Amino acid sequence: MSAVWAQSEPGLTDKTIKIGVFAPLSGNAMAYGFDVLNAAKMYYDKVNKEGGVHGRKIDLVIEDDRCSANDLLAAVKKLTEQDKVFMLNGGSCSAAVVGAREYVERSQIPYVMLNASGDGALYPPSKYIYGAFSISQRAVGGSMVQFAAEHLKGKKIGYINHDDAYGSWNLEAADFQAKNLGVDLQVQSINPTLTDVTAPMLKIRAANPDVLLITTYARPVSLLVKKAHELGWNKPIVIAVNGTADLKQLVENVGNKEAFKNVYLQEVMLDVAGGPKLKWVYDMYKAAYPELAAKPGHPQTYMPYGIPSAMAVVNALKAAGPNPTREKVLTALSQTKFDSGVMAGPIEMTAVDHAAQKSAIYLKFDGDAMNVVPGSYRSLWTYQPK
Repeated sequence: MSAVWAQSEPGLTDKTIKIGVFAPLSGNAMAYGFDVLNAAKMYYDKVNKEGGVHGRKIDLVIEDDRCSANDLLAAVKKLTEQDKVFMLNGGSCSAAVVGAREYVERSQIPYVMLNASGDGALYPPSKYIYGAFSISQRAVGGSMVQFAAEHLKGKKIGYINHDDAYGSWNLEAADFQAKNLGVDLQVQSINPTLTDVTAPMLKIRAANPDVLLITTYARPVSLLVKKAHELGWNKPIVIAVNGTADLKQLVENVGNKEAFKNVYLQEVMLDVAGGPKLKWVYDMYKAAYPELAAKPGHPQTYMPYGIPSAMAVVNALKAAGPNPTREKVLTALSQTKFDSGVMAGPIEMTAVDHAAQKSAIYLKFDGDAMNVVPGSYRSLWTYQPK
């Protein structure tokens, strides 16, 4: 490889590939990304120990985006303009990621999200942006309706979401799945800051659905589950992955384990955290970060999510060959398909859909123990250009 060619692509030398990684490493939202980034890092370290990619070691430049749109954009600009990385791999918070879309497209730099669902950056598809390795928000809603209809035999399904972009994304696919399955969706959209959920829960109860799906953030989830119990609701409640980051806190906030007699949780990994199918990930984490693993609260819930994202980057770099270019990597990303050994469904991205995962499993949760419901449930929604 000539020195002239190497200099034509930022972040590449004969021996290294520079990748910019970022996540919330401090602040109130660090639970969403601190250990996710650690998981990505340990996977890149493993690749380096095995010889790198076509003889090049992966050189990471790490930034803290604090789950803030301004901080994430500043990190992306620094990594692109100052550190001159070859590509980007980061972002745990969807709203923050969406704010960087315009800059990424203008800079023409390949950007693979870490674990943000990032629907607003993925649809309509951008040539430069790939993500939703955890699951896209649209797939959240579609998969939940599939589970409610198929496993719980719901014909009329109650659905509580937020009245923001996040909520409209998951509702779009939920509505699509409901129509496809011929089930009746009864929707209540609430503000994320709502503190009294009596009115929406009374409306849901009056509609008398067979199942209640909750796709809100964590705080409204606890209010809704508590209110449902107070109103004598005893039918199944299914809680989206959006609201289950801290189950211990959820149970404490509800204040009564009786409220969890008929509760299911959406899970986008292929097993419960620390379950036998994911043991290899947790063993890898303990070996990579023994001091951190010994601390309470680590690894954090979403830790394994960082691995499929890093795998996709490495696979694309391998597919780009010994003389990689950004264009070759983008082409490879658009032809991605592999089983991560981490997530509930395959990691699959095409030229027309850049959201990596659309499946989820479901867990029966009684306030203490979790039991996996057999099978995975896939969202059917696909992007249609308007």
